[in-house]
Amino acid sequence: MLDVSDDVRAEIGEAEAAKLLTGESVPASYDCTSCRAPGSTGRERTSTVLFVGDETAVLAFAHAHCIPSQIVRVTEEQIQSAVRTISGEAAGGASPAADTPEGAEEGQAVLGVTCGQVLIGEQLHPAIVVEPTTAISRPGTTGGGDEFLPLLIEAGFMPVTDVGKAPDPLRGWSVLMAMGRLHAVLQPAEEGRQPTSWWQAHQPLPVTDEWRATANKTNSVVVYAAPVGSIGQQPREDLMRDALEQAAGRGVLVAATMPLAGT
Repeated sequence: MLDVSDDVRAEIGEAEAAKLLTGESVPASYDCTSCRAPGSTGRERTSTVLFVGDETAVLAFAHAHCIPSQIVRVTEEQIQSAVRTISGEAAGGASPAADTPEGAEEGQAVLGVTCGQVLIGEQLHPAIVVEPTTAISRPGTTGGGDEFLPLLIEAGFMPVTDVGKAPDPLRGWSVLMAMGRLHAVLQPAEEGRQPTSWWQAHQPLPVTDEWRATANKTNSVVVYAAPVGSIGQQPREDLMRDALEQAAGRGVLVAATMPLAGT
């Protein structure tokens, strides 16, 4: 009843793969790393999901109908956070609306993040909205104006004039989910290196079951971004949609579609 992909098998080795397939090192029950609902390795098809960091690897399990067996490459800090999530140490206390990016210090901008679903055409899409708490200066400068949107457009984000149209994919970028929680938005790194975090949650952010189910179905996330004061932390999806449309009408909204990395 256990699925072990060729990539996972190659990473853990044939001996460990054999233990998994014979049930020697497989738990009887688990919490699905995708939907977080209970699963049974003896009663339903189960996928092995290997989270690989710089120095640590963690094997998790998921319903086969949620996600296939795969390797999810993350930073060492992210995998340690995932370990805390598995053990229950990271449960609670995280807000899906705002968080501090990795490495933020006093005086640096905080990126507020709001999760919700957006209807584009006739299909629901999982979306996250990123909005700084203050104006963003261009790196190396000492202020004067807000360069948040110009910097994102230079990175490949496109201005939004119609929220009802799906934004183009942004090559090399992705949205990282691990253990059913939102961890980071990853941007391309230098050739030969792992992607780096453009935004990273201070603690893994919980998302709704509906958001996660849609993300697993589409395998992509629409990422919107706007300058400080443009959107706000809207408590409902209809209010978020209204705020997005207003920002688009004012010409202060950019977006990109990114693949979903992880589960």
